[in-house]
Amino acid sequence: MSDVMPAGDQEARCVVYDRFGEAEVLRTATMAVPEPEAGEVCVRVAGAGLNPIDWKTRKGLGFAARQIEDSLPWTPGYDMSGEVVAIGSGVTTFAVGDRVMGMIGFPSAGGGYADYAIARADELVMVPEELDLVTAGALPLAALTAWQALFEVGKLEPEQKVLILAGAGGVGHFAVQFAFARGAHVIATTSERNTDFLDKLGAHEIIDYHTTNVEEECYGLDLVLDLLGGEAGKRALRTLGEQGVLVTVPTVTADEIISAAEELGLRAHGMTVRPDVFHLEEIAELIEDGDVTIHIDQRYPLEAAADAHRTLETGRVRGKLVFDCRQA
Repeated sequence: MSDVMPAGDQEARCVVYDRFGEAEVLRTATMAVPEPEAGEVCVRVAGAGLNPIDWKTRKGLGFAARQIEDSLPWTPGYDMSGEVVAIGSGVTTFAVGDRVMGMIGFPSAGGGYADYAIARADELVMVPEELDLVTAGALPLAALTAWQALFEVGKLEPEQKVLILAGAGGVGHFAVQFAFARGAHVIATTSERNTDFLDKLGAHEIIDYHTTNVEEECYGLDLVLDLLGGEAGKRALRTLGEQGVLVTVPTVTADEIISAAEELGLRAHGMTVRPDVFHLEEIAELIEDGDVTIHIDQRYPLEAAADAHRTLETGRVRGKLVFDCRQA
């Protein structure tokens, strides 16, 4: 099978896999610079964010893998930022040279792990001037997950108490900042090495999960944002008040956590993130105002995709990982 993808004269890099498996299935291939169709733009990618769904899909796990299993080889990546280089017919919201970011191609198209990506114009927003363009590529999916879980599903209000499991991770570090900015009382779990990190982001209480059980430390909470799933999510149910709700993000264990909540007479909901430019614009305003920052743990070139996935899969990333597609 050829590494070269058809169409166009100019070639660029992309990351693909031909089959599901461990990180070694990721390889760098060449692609033609794609041409946007009606309603689309072509973006010269600066940054491409990595998210847990990326490695789970690569392994053939979850709903996204079912969407793409008959479309391999496939280029992963739902997050990207960069400069618009071409515009399809009917697009009036962007111009060549605009700095944009967005959650693209979800769940079946992907395409962010590349030098160039096609996006629908309605998936993109302008990158705030205050934000480094590569860093912006790590924002959309994780930030939208935190936003939608807290405010759409969890209905978090000012002065309510929220517990965020895994507060120092990609989604978690956004959730801490969003909840703090909304005026909630923020409790977050992490390991000892991330205590100072979460304190600076606005967490009012920080629990070291190695030494403390949240169900013994917290009670009467309005909301739990469960970013861990499994047994950790089930234990956190016991921290809820009578009217409280737990929102669990990992889809693999969502059903069992919801069932456990029902047995306790409590409420729990699963959620799946969706692209939403209106939410993304609200988040961009918080960045412009200095209320939210993005922490990048490590940057990788596209050629190091396998190493990046191995790091991602450890679950011990502080903030976000991002591909710097400007690195040769």
